[in-house]
Amino acid sequence: MAAAAARCLLLRASPPSEAAKATASVGASSSATSLPVRAAASPSSARRLRPMRLRCSSPPSGGPAEPGLAVLLEVEGVLADVYRFGYRQAFNVAFQSLGLDCANWTEPIYADLVRKSSGDEERMLVLFFDRIGWPTSLPTSEKGSFTKSVLREKLKALEKLSASDDLPLRPGVEKFIDDALSEGVPVAILATYGRNGEKISRSIVEKLGPERTSKIKIVGKDEVEKSLYGQLVFGEGVASSLDEQLTKEVQKAAAAEKQRIAEEVASLLKLSVDINTASKSSEKIIATLRAGAEYVGCDVQNCILVAGSQPSVIAAERIGMSCIVVRSR
Repeated sequence: MAAAAARCLLLRASPPSEAAKATASVGASSSATSLPVRAAASPSSARRLRPMRLRCSSPPSGGPAEPGLAVLLEVEGVLADVYRFGYRQAFNVAFQSLGLDCANWTEPIYADLVRKSSGDEERMLVLFFDRIGWPTSLPTSEKGSFTKSVLREKLKALEKLSASDDLPLRPGVEKFIDDALSEGVPVAILATYGRNGEKISRSIVEKLGPERTSKIKIVGKDEVEKSLYGQLVFGEGVASSLDEQLTKEVQKAAAAEKQRIAEEVASLLKLSVDINTASKSSEKIIATLRAGAEYVGCDVQNCILVAGSQPSVIAAERIGMSCIVVRSR
């Protein structure tokens, strides 16, 4: 993970005045509210590149055309800072709906729980109620079902919140997208692997407005499954479009690659694992990234992922996709 982090550039969403000194916006120079963006670093090198425009320069007369670039955007943490403006508030609504008046997460409390639990929401609840005390009427044997009921209420609250003005887009994200489109850079939004489901991701995407979203590709579950890579990995509709033997060979190669990735991660963690225990979420993210590259018509090496989560950074590193990290508070 450290190696993956070293090969991606971190950029802070605030304050703009500091980020503006070393950032490059797509197209025209960014305003004070523009989403700060640094030039992406190639996964094969940890050094930082000089700021660049995303549009490839015109090739010399008679020379081969340079490959185009494309931008893939995550939703949670990128289009909107869901971690700051969504999760904490949704938990507090869930506490109220369950009559837990003693439970209220301020920003410091929430940040402390996130750090101590590595973002595991069920673990966050256990840590919190171990600290303040569990409901007196709750038997010890039902603590697990209690935390799951809180998470269900939290998800309901987040669905409503994501469709409201209380969860805003990040300042500058609309200008960032407009700048890319004006430069002829394809843009895709990855809505399928958010922690809280595609419905919430699409509610956030809708805040961009119909005119803007009509010019970009929204990659959801259906788009991933219909992509060539999705068909190969998930085994749907392949036989009718590809030679059966070729399909078997591709699936065999994919399985070997999964095993290599699992062993590499296991080596970092000093664990011994089998591919059967590999993360399904990681496989899902990789499939989404490759599908996104398909839909914008670029190789993965020519796509730049703007990521808001560590699993996405790791997935991009594995398939050779450059990435930029937008950090949350």
